[in-house]
Amino acid sequence: MRTWLPTRLLGLTAATLLVLTACSGTDASGDTAGSPTTRAPATPTGTAAPSPAPTADDGAPASPSASPAPSGRDAPLPGFPGLQPLWPFATLAEAGTWERAFRDGGGRPWHRDPVQTALSFTQGYLGFAGIDRVTSRDIGARQARIGVGASASEGTGTAAVIHLVRYGTGADAPWEVVGTDDADFSLTTPSYGSSAGSPLRAGGRITGVDESVRVDVRQPSSEQALGSTCCLSAGGKNRPWTSSVTFTGATDPVLTVVASTGGHVAEVERFTVTAVRTG
Repeated sequence: MRTWLPTRLLGLTAATLLVLTACSGTDASGDTAGSPTTRAPATPTGTAAPSPAPTADDGAPASPSASPAPSGRDAPLPGFPGLQPLWPFATLAEAGTWERAFRDGGGRPWHRDPVQTALSFTQGYLGFAGIDRVTSRDIGARQARIGVGASASEGTGTAAVIHLVRYGTGADAPWEVVGTDDADFSLTTPSYGSSAGSPLRAGGRITGVDESVRVDVRQPSSEQALGSTCCLSAGGKNRPWTSSVTFTGATDPVLTVVASTGGHVAEVERFTVTAVRTG
């Protein structure tokens, strides 16, 4: 009994040891196997951007575009700092609207002609029906100076030289009157481009005999003058003249102040204009 039991127990112990050894996590090197790790999935790469759509040949001529719209109603004349738009367009937006309409088959093609614009300014806007002929012309790509006068029987020479510029940067930008080049009859008060209100003091210098000066205030959106004063006697050689005019109803950003004189051989023989702002 004593001999058999220990032997049997020894066999059971050995068998148990073998089973435990087989179930253990010990490898031949004696290192314990670590817990299984999960490989982090690779960060997905973004989808490649599609190739840009083919564009027109860079060498192909671009379609002409109209002048850009301004950021405000009193935007200056592009390319002409300091100048003010007098007529026929009150703002760059209005000029751009006409330009686009013209390209779509719209009317009023005379806006592209500085001579016709100058005559329309004199006869239509200022109301000087007798100033109906061109006495000189100097026309460039972006600026023009057109002399105008009356067709009186005795001849009156040049009544004024009208300064025009292209209003906008487009290929079909219309012509805009910005002032006059003065010689022996000037309008220096109020100063060009200054802010003005009513009553307005006007003045300048004049050379002549028995002159009668009239002053009007106008804006493109009104058919009639906003205010007028007449008539100031003046004359001499380069003599100063001064007057005052009251006006109402100004709504456009830029007003036209025009002084005229005549009465010898024509109702209007000379005139001069300046620009004032209402803001």
